Amino acid sequence: MNEQLTPREQRAWRNFLSVSVQTMELLDQELQKNSQLSLTDYEILQVLSTAADSRLRMSELAHQVLVSRSRLTYRVDRLTEVNYVTREECEDDRRGLWAILTEAGRAALERATDGHHRDIRASYFDNISESEFDVLEAVFDRLEEKLSASR
Repeated sequence: MNEQLTPREQRAWRNFLSVSVQTMELLDQELQKNSQLSLTDYEILQVLSTAADSRLRMSELAHQVLVSRSRLTYRVDRLTEVNYVTREECEDDRRGLWAILTEAGRAALERATDGHHRDIRASYFDNISESEFDVLEAVFDRLEEKLSASR
């Protein structure tokens, strides 16, 4: 079987990569300009805000934010310096650490959210028709399910 991508597949893949990278870079720049949070910082705060007791083990947080543990540690160190997150040792596992959202972190997240959502809508959703949205949603749901099952 020929494993080469067809020209159409290659164009679709390159466009997907280009749009993904450009969108993430734009959202990161806008967040930093408007709230002094990186896109990764925002995602960390957002994930913690929805966790039980606003806390997650660092390993689970890295999994949910989709970053390496070393990158997560670096970003959580920064968020700890500005009092948006604290860390505590896990009582049942001394090697484990909890990342805990502080009230200052929750407030920073709330200040950033409206603008961030506006930027997401402007750079992504406003450029997609309802019928295209339905197709994208179905495709990405299926891809996410398949990828998650293979972890």
